[in-house]
Amino acid sequence: MVGGKDRKGGAAALRVLVVEDEPGVRSLLSEALQDAGFAVDEATGVEEAQGLLLAFPYDLLVLDLFLPDGDGLEVLRFARDRRLTLPVLILTARDDLETRLEGLDGGADDYVVKPFYSQEVVARARALLRRSRGLAENRVRAGRLELDLEGRLSYWEGREVALTAREFALLAALALKGEGFSTREELLEKVWSGEESVDPRTVDTYIKYLRRKLSHEAIESARGLGYRFRG
Repeated sequence: MVGGKDRKGGAAALRVLVVEDEPGVRSLLSEALQDAGFAVDEATGVEEAQGLLLAFPYDLLVLDLFLPDGDGLEVLRFARDRRLTLPVLILTARDDLETRLEGLDGGADDYVVKPFYSQEVVARARALLRRSRGLAENRVRAGRLELDLEGRLSYWEGREVALTAREFALLAALALKGEGFSTREELLEKVWSGEESVDPRTVDTYIKYLRRKLSHEAIESARGLGYRFRG
């Protein structure tokens, strides 16, 4: 199921794919992650998960091992074989060493054993995302920019800058990308996730807003490549 949004009224900067076939567990996880500010997509099996991983750029994969059409480790191998570097959090009802080692050797980053508290999954998700970006805390620092991802606050040259939820999500997506360029399509998927009929030129409009509030040189554009944050 594609098109998750956060429950705070703005677009989430970070997107999570939850792969879980039990409706109750899937709903619990999705709601907890959405309440924490993530955009969430859902899959119930191996084939659907693989299709979504190919179609959309995810920041985190939450993956159950026991799926109706195969083993969750198939999804993990699929992601790693295609050099998808997103962190992977495994959900499992088995707590034996063999299962843990198999998943970790296959490229998983952490485990949560069922039954679990949804708050624990959210905390582990945040920790994995911070670790994957080399952050000791829930902040992003890039040049003259500092973003507080938890409080959704932005600072430019030490001065707080008032951003709308959409502007913050776009700026975070660019800053977290690092040195690479992001195309309009990639930014639309991250910032306007699940919204239909959004004109790609909307990205250009919001880039202009950010440049006015920060500085023109803060965001670089290149024909055919898209945008990247320069700080």
